[in-house]
Amino acid sequence: MFTSLLIANRGEIACRIIDTARQMGIRTIAVYSEADAGARHVRLADEAVCIGPAAASQSYLDGGKILDAARQSKAEAIHPGYGFLSENPDFAEGCVKAGIVFVGPTAKSMRQMALKDQAKLLMQNANVPVTPGYHGEAQDEKTLLTEAAKIGYPVLIKAVAGGGGRGMRKVEQPENFVAELQSARREALGAFGDDKVLVEKFITNPRHIEVQVFGDSHGNVVHFFERDCSVQRRHQKVIEEAPAPGMSDEMRAAMCDAAIRAASAVSYENAGTVEFIVDGSAPLDPSKFWFMEMNTRLQVEHPVSEAVTGFDLVKLQLEIAAGGKLPSQDSIKLSGHAMEARLYAEQPAKGFLPSTGVLQHFSVKTGADLRLDTGFVAGDMVSEHYDPMLAKIIAVGADRAQAVRRLCAALKSVQIWPIQTNAGFLVQILRQPAFADGLHDTGFIAANLDDLIEPDASPASRAAHLALAMYRHGAVKTSHGPWARADGWRVNQNSQIFRRLQIDGQNCDTRLQIIGGKIEIDVDGTQYSFDQEDHSLVLDLVQVENQFVGFFNGLSQACLVPDAEADSAAMDALDTISAPMPGKILEVRTELGREVVQGEVLVVMEAMKMEHALAAPRDGVIGELSCAAGDQVKENTILVALTRTE
Repeated sequence: MFTSLLIANRGEIACRIIDTARQMGIRTIAVYSEADAGARHVRLADEAVCIGPAAASQSYLDGGKILDAARQSKAEAIHPGYGFLSENPDFAEGCVKAGIVFVGPTAKSMRQMALKDQAKLLMQNANVPVTPGYHGEAQDEKTLLTEAAKIGYPVLIKAVAGGGGRGMRKVEQPENFVAELQSARREALGAFGDDKVLVEKFITNPRHIEVQVFGDSHGNVVHFFERDCSVQRRHQKVIEEAPAPGMSDEMRAAMCDAAIRAASAVSYENAGTVEFIVDGSAPLDPSKFWFMEMNTRLQVEHPVSEAVTGFDLVKLQLEIAAGGKLPSQDSIKLSGHAMEARLYAEQPAKGFLPSTGVLQHFSVKTGADLRLDTGFVAGDMVSEHYDPMLAKIIAVGADRAQAVRRLCAALKSVQIWPIQTNAGFLVQILRQPAFADGLHDTGFIAANLDDLIEPDASPASRAAHLALAMYRHGAVKTSHGPWARADGWRVNQNSQIFRRLQIDGQNCDTRLQIIGGKIEIDVDGTQYSFDQEDHSLVLDLVQVENQFVGFFNGLSQACLVPDAEADSAAMDALDTISAPMPGKILEVRTELGREVVQGEVLVVMEAMKMEHALAAPRDGVIGELSCAAGDQVKENTILVALTRTE
């Protein structure tokens, strides 16, 4: 076994590799861009080398710089993680030429599986089922149109050198084919430098099921069972699980055997994944799955396979790269159910726009049945230069239902601020009946998007829920907490509590009082009522600098709390009634010294040809009365002033 390992990656996968390498007694070397100088993977490694500017093309994608870093640090091996250079055969060859072990497959295997058309011909020869389609060399529009007609619509145009859904178009009708073909080619050329495409039959209700395989240098190939990765957004996986729901023993045997044949056909070594598209319109059928592609690297979702088999796949990668042998297939057993959710720094309610900045607060539940793989802790920077994945949350259960419950609970517990995340979106996915029943396919998110994204609540609604959380947390934590502080929280004899909260720059004056079994909260005239005994809406509450942030079901709501003087000034506004605009006093319905209650109409005035009833902002006693019927008043003129009841 080698004694030093350079990780040619960043984020959670770099941290995860470092963790296993450390357990194996291997010295680790991190590489980092200037933007990642303070990143967690840099702090965790035994040594770190800067490889260039923030742009990935000038750092993490520059194989020459990474090889220089390996030589400088005397690394004996390089693990590429996934993404970046992990499937670059030229980089793999460069490692070998430099006398450095590449932890991954051979460059030859990568090249054989890199182009989808060539890979599918290889699979056909290996008796691996392939999606009906055209994988030929002729690329003129007439040929492709003719082949699409033979296949039958709908068809899928796919970039030969593609990945991640780029250069992929579904075509429903022949009249749309040419326009979609041109669009796919433009995207493929820009993304991969190659505009060649293939055309395949579009599978109805497609499910994405893949098989984790391993090969060694001794000719052995084994599998670690299957994973279902059908929950996708724009062809990017969101939730993955093992084993696949609805998988029969017969179907599993057929798919895993096909995956072994696929890997053996290219004399595969190290970790890889054979991806299949499966007809999900009916119960899984061994005759209705087809090879899609092979990923010649470790996958993001590998933890679910680890959870159900008990193997550390990164450890196995390192052992195989050092010349070790694989365990026997019989020794690899399937037990329990595991599910992984990808936690992204993004804003689902705003078109999934990325969210960047400093993580002022970062907390995710972990435990015996929960695993967190992350490249971040509180205080770290989420950069705009890289993938927005913050973490992977993996839940394990005795069965699928238990894994779903545990993952849902973990996602509800997510507390991240001010970075916005997709945690609430993921919670909604897990709550959908179709997902709970295992009936989802790759179109699940697109078909249910409106149900999965909770619209942004109004500032007033958020203020009410935060006020409720602050009250309840203060009531529980009597020795401290925002409602127990003496810095501006004002309580009158009628058990009213006032606070000014600032939501998205907007001031919201909140007044809370207990009436019977209800908690009544007024926010700038809008009324909200909560049952005192109902704690289903209790937010977890944390203070981050001068903000209070409430977390509920993976969503976050925050407010600024102005200082006590501002609170007092706002409170003083409750002591008076002012003219909202210039006008004429029509009627005065009170007198000096009279006790009044909140909401009681005291003055009626006319302005802009309309009558306006001005009510008591709180319970109190009329201390001043500065108007009479018939008076013409200016805007903001104080008409009535209240004193406190004794």
